[in-house]
Amino acid sequence: MHISSPYPDPPAVPANEPINAFNVIFNRPDQKEWNDYTLFIEGSTGRELKYSAFRRCIDDATTALGAPESQGGLGLGVNGAPEAREDGTLEQGVTDMVGIMSENCADYTVLVNSLLAATNPYALISVFSTRFELLHALRLTRISTLFVQAKFLPLVVSAAKEVGIRMERIFVIGDRAVDGHRSLSELIEGVQRKHLQPVGVRPARKNTLAYLIFSSGTSGLPKGVMITHGSLTASMLQLARVAMSNSNPPAALPTPEGIPIGLAYLPMHHVYGLGMYCQRNFISPSTLIMMSKWNASEALQLIKKYQVTHLTLIPPVVHQLVNHPDVSKSHFQSLIAAGCGAAYLPPDLAEKFAKLSPIQMDFILGYGMTEVTFNACYQPANGAVSRTGRPLYKAPGDGTIGVLNPGMEGRILDEDGKDVHVGEVGELYLRGESMVPGYWENPTANKETFVWFDGKRWLRTGDRIRANEYGALFYSDRGKDTLKVSGSQVSPAEIENVLLAHPDKLVIDVTVGGVTPAHAVNRKELEEKVPCAWVVLSAAGRRLGHRRVIEELDKWHKESLSRYKWLRGGIEVIDEIPKNPTGKVMRRILIDAYEQKLKAKSKL
Repeated sequence: MHISSPYPDPPAVPANEPINAFNVIFNRPDQKEWNDYTLFIEGSTGRELKYSAFRRCIDDATTALGAPESQGGLGLGVNGAPEAREDGTLEQGVTDMVGIMSENCADYTVLVNSLLAATNPYALISVFSTRFELLHALRLTRISTLFVQAKFLPLVVSAAKEVGIRMERIFVIGDRAVDGHRSLSELIEGVQRKHLQPVGVRPARKNTLAYLIFSSGTSGLPKGVMITHGSLTASMLQLARVAMSNSNPPAALPTPEGIPIGLAYLPMHHVYGLGMYCQRNFISPSTLIMMSKWNASEALQLIKKYQVTHLTLIPPVVHQLVNHPDVSKSHFQSLIAAGCGAAYLPPDLAEKFAKLSPIQMDFILGYGMTEVTFNACYQPANGAVSRTGRPLYKAPGDGTIGVLNPGMEGRILDEDGKDVHVGEVGELYLRGESMVPGYWENPTANKETFVWFDGKRWLRTGDRIRANEYGALFYSDRGKDTLKVSGSQVSPAEIENVLLAHPDKLVIDVTVGGVTPAHAVNRKELEEKVPCAWVVLSAAGRRLGHRRVIEELDKWHKESLSRYKWLRGGIEVIDEIPKNPTGKVMRRILIDAYEQKLKAKSKL
């Protein structure tokens, strides 16, 4: 099944003309008409940063980073911008790759956009990295300059010494030097003190490497996804086209400056946080309340204190807010819109969250991945119209993740590579100018993920999706997680929804994965995987007790599902479902633990 976007196409990204994605974020004609406004408010201190001051910081930081060393700068990007190839290599070597490791702060946004202007590529490192994971990132990307938050200096310095990074090329994100490492603020102050000649925005090209951002790494080591100036520009143009398609004029908001107020808590080292707080928030004026990291109790206080109007969500956060002991409708009385992405959100959980707001809230689901720079589709806003002027499909509550972004096209194929029909589930393939060239120096992953057919290059998403007659997409499950039991497809997501739907609400979180049957003897049985469930009890479940809950869920799911979908691997009660920072379930941890216990039993 072929799917096209119902929106008008965005402008094409020039293939042979100088561009820089910085310009589509910050140097658009409409921004000249903006009044100055409060861009960031630090949640922990209340310190504010105006947009005009932020732009001056970026300009000075670009000079501090990009000016030649002979003039007092760091010399980043002075030797030209490397071009990315589809095989994951560069047309010329990177002279300086910058690594960034920090929790959320205004300086993070300054740094990534300054490097973008200077055309020096950077790699975002997760603050949750272990020493092993950090070493993998440093070696893979060959980072030679690092900007880190002070709290991570001991870990970073130790790893940097092992891979040969010079200590004088490690800088601190903050106001002052730490242990002899100069700070970003000091570098910016040096520009002002020395009156350095501004570097400005350097020209780049469509395939110029902008930055590397690591995939979630749910299987194997994380892969470095190559975002180019072209793919980022295309993604920003898609979003701008969506905004232009809304036939309803923007309503004035009852906020101090009449603009949206959001909460910036998603980690900026992830594609979702980077996109929302460092790039897309400059499509139109808005204020962000900055949280260094997520804390549900603190978030509720900030939402209420600053009367937050817009929230960007991920499923674990929705889950925590809905089940927080202190939550009430008074926390969300100002909330008019919320969007959720990064992982599958069960419809009943979305419904519970929507009921927290005492006013009619626009709750939007979306779908995206790093390999398309940000998002591929989301539910149209009220008033959005198609290229023909007709209202776009929008059915809140029916589970749709939306329609394709402007300029995107998709195919839904079955296991044999044939198009499915309307309403049938298959694997989603995507293409468009926001699609990245590939993974950094990973030919195997590039070959598996980026495929050619019908003379076009497509991205295999690995997700099983269906579409209705309007082109609205509906998430089914993760293709690689789908089990084949006795020759039949079994969806973990389907079983999870059944367990969550128990009338007594015995569990608040659940995941299902494939495990080796406990009594497998022959090779066929050992190779086949059967479903096993790991559940987290609700208050009602804890009162009933582990044993009774397992009995109830076993009976319930067998009444609700076909026999081949039964949990032959059993049901296990655990305290918490392991998830990565963006909410994707790390099933492999649970499956490996199960298999280890199974092996231990077999030896008895």
